Amino acid sequence: MSTRVLLCDDHALIRRGIRDTLNDAGDLRVVGEVGDYGGLREWLRDGGQADVLVLDINLPGRSGLDVLQSLKDTGESLRTLVVSMYPEEQYAIRCLRAGAFGYVNKGGDPGELVGAVRTVAQGRKYVTPEIAQMLVESLTTPEPEQAHDKLSDRELQTLTMIASGKRLSDIANELMLSPKTVSVYRARVLEKLKLRNNAELTVYAIRHGLVAD
Repeated sequence: MSTRVLLCDDHALIRRGIRDTLNDAGDLRVVGEVGDYGGLREWLRDGGQADVLVLDINLPGRSGLDVLQSLKDTGESLRTLVVSMYPEEQYAIRCLRAGAFGYVNKGGDPGELVGAVRTVAQGRKYVTPEIAQMLVESLTTPEPEQAHDKLSDRELQTLTMIASGKRLSDIANELMLSPKTVSVYRARVLEKLKLRNNAELTVYAIRHGLVAD
């Protein structure tokens, strides 16, 4: 019996690429596609059934991290694999703590994605060697907490989006929030990181590997 996979990503082209990669594997079958949390809840309410949810972090409205927490709170049995463009060193641990079974980068090899879905479908955690090393190092030589570790998931998301060059209005539209709410998140980030403006936010994000240089 093939493993049933549900995709949750707001970019149709990305979903198509993932769908083709998984369906070509032979033992995996994409049974549904949704673009946001609302679509995911509707799909589940309508009786949709899947073994693995492939989830993006950056979704409109509720982020992938919010979705993970919601699935945990509602007791959903879906095993979730996060597939994201964001750097592993900052988001993988957060996702695993939020209930994800694994984390892979969108820029990785397609074969890695197939292997990750198979692993998660078996009820096992999937981590790359890089993430495994991070976990070992965190246990043996705990690093001092960095300022951005104190940010909430939404604040961290706002930081990375600003650092990627997006305007507050763009962020508001993408996250389905009001510009005022995004401004509040930005103000909190500036205060917690003791920074003054977007330029300093961008430098901070690049320096700490939160976005690509």
